[in-house]
Amino acid sequence: MAGEQVICRSDALEEGGAGVRFTVVQDGEAVPAFVVRYGGEAHAYENRCAHVPVQLDWEPGAFFDHAGLYLVCATHGATYEPETGRCIAGPCKGRRLRKLAVAERDGDVVLPGGDGAPS
Repeated sequence: MAGEQVICRSDALEEGGAGVRFTVVQDGEAVPAFVVRYGGEAHAYENRCAHVPVQLDWEPGAFFDHAGLYLVCATHGATYEPETGRCIAGPCKGRRLRKLAVAERDGDVVLPGGDGAPS
């Protein structure tokens, strides 16, 4: 579809496994973002903790806890639901990650509008 940016192949995302980092443009600013698979669906967020604007992953693509159930900020331990981005534990409890709309088409994970690029 015109204007879409391919983030990665759909099969690059394993359920509860490593995510794929990319960059999205928000208000003219390049912002780090990521996409993970959970509940059989791709979920994407800006890679900024709701507590302080640091990236969540402790190493590139490591967003989930060891059980593959929750997204965790490596800096302060904030714990987020992967489907909603809602913080359920930690210093920003009740706040949310900023969710990005992604879709899966023809074996790819895409960002509508084309404002992103793999990083």
